[in-house]
Amino acid sequence: MSASRAPAACRPSPNPTSCEPAPIAWKCSSAKCAADRRLAMKRFEATLARLVVLVGPLLIIGLWWVAAAAKWVSPKLLPDPWSTLQTLWTSVMEGAIWADFRGTAVRTLYAFAIAAVAGIPAGIVLGANRTIYRSVEFAIDFFRSTPATAMFPLFLLVFGIGEFSQVAVAAFAAWLVILFNVAYGVMNARQTRILAARVMGATTGQVFRHVMFFESLPQTFVGLRVGVSMALVVIIVAEMFIGSSNGMGRRIIDAQQVFDLAQMYASILVTGVLGYGLNVFFLALERHFVRWSGK
Repeated sequence: MSASRAPAACRPSPNPTSCEPAPIAWKCSSAKCAADRRLAMKRFEATLARLVVLVGPLLIIGLWWVAAAAKWVSPKLLPDPWSTLQTLWTSVMEGAIWADFRGTAVRTLYAFAIAAVAGIPAGIVLGANRTIYRSVEFAIDFFRSTPATAMFPLFLLVFGIGEFSQVAVAAFAAWLVILFNVAYGVMNARQTRILAARVMGATTGQVFRHVMFFESLPQTFVGLRVGVSMALVVIIVAEMFIGSSNGMGRRIIDAQQVFDLAQMYASILVTGVLGYGLNVFFLALERHFVRWSGK
């Protein structure tokens, strides 16, 4: 005997003698619905994370606008954001600011490159041998704690007035930061992994190349990020006071001296964008090369 099939459900029809089958209501399974909800939530959280980074800049501009509109500070000392952005736009379109921007960026990168090339190998050597590090620890901490700007007179005596002295003092300041962080990263490599490599018969060179080097990478990138920021700060100050013919530091101090405060604030904004861009660049490099950090 064949199994009987239940008649299909009907819905009202204009013809009373006929019956139209009701449309089938498709319902997703509970597992599929839960997966879809999780995916939608992840997309929402990702979008929210991208928008959150705008909160800081918008808050700063909002406070700046309120302070200027309410005249908490004299308009002669604090122009409103719109006037500053207009001045910045004019400088960008006329090309007047590009030479100064390029000069500062090139000096900063030169100083950082010198610091990285000299600092990373020295930091590795010091970090790999605690006895050597302890013997020079006082000198490193002493100069690292001394403001780089206090070293200007010394570098002027040694290198004279000019771009070379600016790059040299910035490279020295960044070198100390990179050296310290690389040495710290090597010294604090997880001993369990080092011991495991040695138990498996790895030589000292293999332990360094395959364990200590990678263990120190996160702290090395911290040193690189802080080092490039330090190089930029010192270059800006050096451009202001060590006979520079161009650069953002020179542009800022020139605008201040002629009381062109809109131009001064616009130049400060450009300098901040340069520093932020360098920091984001090294963060991206760190995420790319150190994906396993913390695992």
